[in-house]
Amino acid sequence: MQIALHSATRKRVALGAAVALSLAYMTLAGRSLLASCFGERVELASLQRASSLDPGNAEYRDYLGRYYALVARDPATAIGPYRAAVHLNPHSARYWFDLASAYQVLGNVKDQTSALEHAIQADPTTPYVAWEAANLYLVQGQEEKALREFRVVLDNEPTLADPAMQLCWRVRPDVDALLRDVVPARAEADIAFLNLLMSKQETAATASVWDALIATHQPFEMRTVFEYFRYLILHKDVDEALLMWREAADRFGLSSYVPTSRNLIVNGDFGLDVLNGGFDWQYQKQQSVTLTLDPSEFHGGHRSLLITFDGPGVNDAGIYQFVPVQAETTYKFSAFYKIGEMEGAGAPHFTLQDFYTQAVLYDSDELKEAGFWKSVAGEFTTGADSRLLLLHVRRLPEGSPIRGKLWVDDFHLAPKRETASK
Repeated sequence: MQIALHSATRKRVALGAAVALSLAYMTLAGRSLLASCFGERVELASLQRASSLDPGNAEYRDYLGRYYALVARDPATAIGPYRAAVHLNPHSARYWFDLASAYQVLGNVKDQTSALEHAIQADPTTPYVAWEAANLYLVQGQEEKALREFRVVLDNEPTLADPAMQLCWRVRPDVDALLRDVVPARAEADIAFLNLLMSKQETAATASVWDALIATHQPFEMRTVFEYFRYLILHKDVDEALLMWREAADRFGLSSYVPTSRNLIVNGDFGLDVLNGGFDWQYQKQQSVTLTLDPSEFHGGHRSLLITFDGPGVNDAGIYQFVPVQAETTYKFSAFYKIGEMEGAGAPHFTLQDFYTQAVLYDSDELKEAGFWKSVAGEFTTGADSRLLLLHVRRLPEGSPIRGKLWVDDFHLAPKRETASK
């Protein structure tokens, strides 16, 4: 629709209206700009001025409340500005939290709880809102509500999983209850729980959390597997270590790295990548020793392990493997080696010893004087409490200089009855 402005009077009226609107807009804009300038200053007079210039802005009211609560240390006076902020914008969880905090300092549990509930209603799924709510509930002693909010945190923010689990365990140290009611079916949450239980030496409880982690069918890093495996080994739970390793191997496509009754030594021909964890070969850097997978020399597969010695202080090659065994059982061991220009006193040995008692169950003859592939074999019987052996290449006598190359390949270990039936 068009308005005809034919007369001078009408034109003047229209111009006056436009000018009035422009002045009103400029006044409002100017007041907002001034309010913004005052609102940026952490001074009482400036914050009061900002609130006066822009009375509909909830942010300035909240700033004013924070000044009274945090700077002036006057939470009672802060209540008024905080209530004004939530009235102007009831959808901000932060404003409600500020109000709840002031009520907490004043010991007003009823109003604190009400403000806290409004904060959660305003933003029920944001993890940082849930984190603040959970901690305030803990201060109030409302443990069930705190655990409910910690579940929101665990379900949405992996970076807060560790501290959240620590607080949950402090409130309710019951692995089954936490898995049922608090910990969501998420890999990050289960890993945080598993790490917490390991740090507290709660070995029996870790199995339930590991089962929950596997049941999520969600991806997670192999590092978690190696850390849990080593924890179980160090706590002498070999059966659980073997079970979890089989489950992890199935999850990560590593079935070839599982010990079998036909050969308890994993990756004995070094045909697979070395995982440096679990029941596969592991290695530690040793002085004057270099480890290399060598595709140019091998006995039965397509490569071997080359151990190069070059200096003093060598007592172990640094390559080893954990081997699960049964008590009071006779085993047959075999391996192949080849020597290249070895110099120095003594020589390397293949050694199998009980990991927990350190008792040597098998020690080969010196590995020397073999410019071709030569076999080593022997039998031994485990003790009444033997559950885990350590296979490694040690050098005897220790300490004196040694130089040369040793290739090793085709390791094999099995119960004697299995060997006889082949």
